[in-house]
Amino acid sequence: NPKESKISNLKKKRPTPVKLQSKLAKKDSISNALRQKVKNALIGFDGKGLTITQKNGMVYVSMEDKLLFKSGSFEIDTRGADAIRGLAEVLAQNPDINIMVEGHTDDVPYQGRGELKDNWDLSVKRATTVVRLLTENKGINPTRITGAGRSQYLPMEAAKTPQARQKNRRTEIILTPNLDELMQIIEKN
Repeated sequence: NPKESKISNLKKKRPTPVKLQSKLAKKDSISNALRQKVKNALIGFDGKGLTITQKNGMVYVSMEDKLLFKSGSFEIDTRGADAIRGLAEVLAQNPDINIMVEGHTDDVPYQGRGELKDNWDLSVKRATTVVRLLTENKGINPTRITGAGRSQYLPMEAAKTPQARQKNRRTEIILTPNLDELMQIIEKN
């Protein structure tokens, strides 16, 4: 019977909950291990302008501008460069991790000087500076990295206070385990 044959084929192709659950558990395990490795590599910076959090299976390394850049600048500070190089060592040893670098500014309009016109330019240039520093480590394939500027549009704090603005001026490095294997299971079914 062709109808029964089609139903049988669909049942065979459907991913088993156990298989999907196993892959999701593996992803969470990778994220937990990565968070710990990142924390160990950046131990001297944690709490000094740097925070490491984990949500939705991703690890977020958030660096306040005071750690990385002088006000209105996209040239990286020596101490911040040390933190980025420490992180690069961990990322070089974990080739299945995708890297997104996001630059964020506060809502104070940037007074354009030189090549920078506004907060968009500043956020993009800061992200690009961090991307270039990460790729100095030859163990990191540049195809794993995306650089993005978010300007003032994803604030951590909505208040218009100096403290809130300081929190909003940051660079976030978002680390995501490669989900190709999980996506292949879903797509096949």
